[in-house]
Amino acid sequence: MSTLRRIIQHTLRFPMSSMLSLVLAFACTALILVLPAVTLRFIDVIIPQKRLDLIIPTAALGVLAIGGRQLLFTLRTYFNNALELKITHLIRVELYDKLQRLPVKWFDTKSSGEIMTRVADDVPTMDRVVIEGIDQALAAVLQFLIVLGYMFFHSWQLTLVTLIPLPFIGLITSWWSKRSESKWRESSEASSALHALLHDNLSGIRQIKAYTVEPEALDHFDSASRKVGEKHMNVMRGQSIVWPAVSLIAESGIIIMVAFGAWWAIEGKITPGTVISFLVAWGFLFDPISHINKLSQTFTRGIVAAKRVFAIIDTSDESNLTEGDRPNNFRGEVKFDQVTFAYGEEAPAVSNLTLHAAPGQTIALVGPTGAGKSTILNLLTRFYDPSHGQILLDGKPIESLSKEWLRDHTGYVTQESFLFNTTLRENLQLAKSDASDEEIWQALESANAATFVRELPEGLDTVAGERGVRFSGGEKQRLSIARALLKNPPLLLLDEATSALDNHTERLVQQALETLRSERTCFVIAHRLSTVRNAHRIYVLKDGTIVEHGTHNQLIAQNGLYTELAQATLK
Repeated sequence: MSTLRRIIQHTLRFPMSSMLSLVLAFACTALILVLPAVTLRFIDVIIPQKRLDLIIPTAALGVLAIGGRQLLFTLRTYFNNALELKITHLIRVELYDKLQRLPVKWFDTKSSGEIMTRVADDVPTMDRVVIEGIDQALAAVLQFLIVLGYMFFHSWQLTLVTLIPLPFIGLITSWWSKRSESKWRESSEASSALHALLHDNLSGIRQIKAYTVEPEALDHFDSASRKVGEKHMNVMRGQSIVWPAVSLIAESGIIIMVAFGAWWAIEGKITPGTVISFLVAWGFLFDPISHINKLSQTFTRGIVAAKRVFAIIDTSDESNLTEGDRPNNFRGEVKFDQVTFAYGEEAPAVSNLTLHAAPGQTIALVGPTGAGKSTILNLLTRFYDPSHGQILLDGKPIESLSKEWLRDHTGYVTQESFLFNTTLRENLQLAKSDASDEEIWQALESANAATFVRELPEGLDTVAGERGVRFSGGEKQRLSIARALLKNPPLLLLDEATSALDNHTERLVQQALETLRSERTCFVIAHRLSTVRNAHRIYVLKDGTIVEHGTHNQLIAQNGLYTELAQATLK
């Protein structure tokens, strides 16, 4: 009920549309009474009294009522669909906004396919609860009460006979509604798993082809798809038994009603017109029951989908995203003091780590894979927070600063360059939304990317393709560096920023990076000796701890791990 209440609360954010839907539902339902009333008048008045003069007016009244009802139904359908689209848009935007405010570690345990399913499929599914599950259910209740009142007015005894099947129908549908929720949840989870697999396979289609594992990928997809079918059939199997049983009970009530009606008509307790009128009214009385199957499916699936959507919306936001200090000046002093951090239950990625970067210094981080180098950058951007120790920026604890402010003052070039499926101009303007074309070209020149961009037929209006598929690894990396240059941040983080560049291009980009570093604090992760040898200080990490630190010449003289790494890069 709490889930349903939250759905209704979102609906009531559009009060005029909601009220219009209810008014149209009531008016549309009230016109149902015209048909049994007209039938009663024909049987009990016009035919016995041979009133030919009343045939056309009475028939015209019935046709007008039916026409008016269909017109109202058309308007109701249009406005209901418009309301559903508004609610879908509202919740979908709210959900996406929430996703952007969640901490990075939340995404570590969620697949992209699962998240996409919740945004693309679960939101409209939950909104069907409003239009079909609530609106139509409310209309059905109104219809039932209006027709029931009409029947009671003409014969309360025959009305009670007509209602004999209802308790049995109520017990069956209530039992099935409770039982089917878990089945629909399993079906929805299987569908999410299928979408997640499809997303992964499409993203990794080159790897699938390169390793010729198409048959294995097909088997995995076939298995996931079969599971979706099996879970869905668990629901359908129950419905194939439940709803025919409901129809059997409901339609058997017609025979019972007609039998008693004939008996009492022969005895003169009611008129034949009343019996025929009840027969017509019965269709309207039990018409909502014929839709219980569809409404129950919609309602149950919608509640399951809503629980999945609200589970994300109820997740705690990333702390200090907008709250916290926003210093007017940032000199760029960085200090790690006995910092320890672990990703989950594993051994710490960094342990008791202490380092210092004065404003304007370039700090290089080197070490074997898994030494904790990228973790240091993740902690600096506050994608994660240390479990022990403290990080200070200009002497202030990093947790006291707004994450939004911190990231606005940080440029981050990752090893895996990422371009969005939009134009190059828009990709670069992520760093500076109001950047002019002149500023963009200047950044491209500095990153040695201007030449190949000018050769493109559409220049800055070239669409990068999904994940920048239209460009080589080196080209994407240079574009990412240009984006960081355009941002011009006081703190620069380079995680293997030149790893995808050939030696010639790397030398050109290094010149731009040297200029960039001279005016800001810079943390550099690199395996290539040429990238780090000019750093003010080099920290050598192994298993999450600093084992050596100093300048290039000092470390070479120590003949330790750094020397081994340096010699390895020359081989």
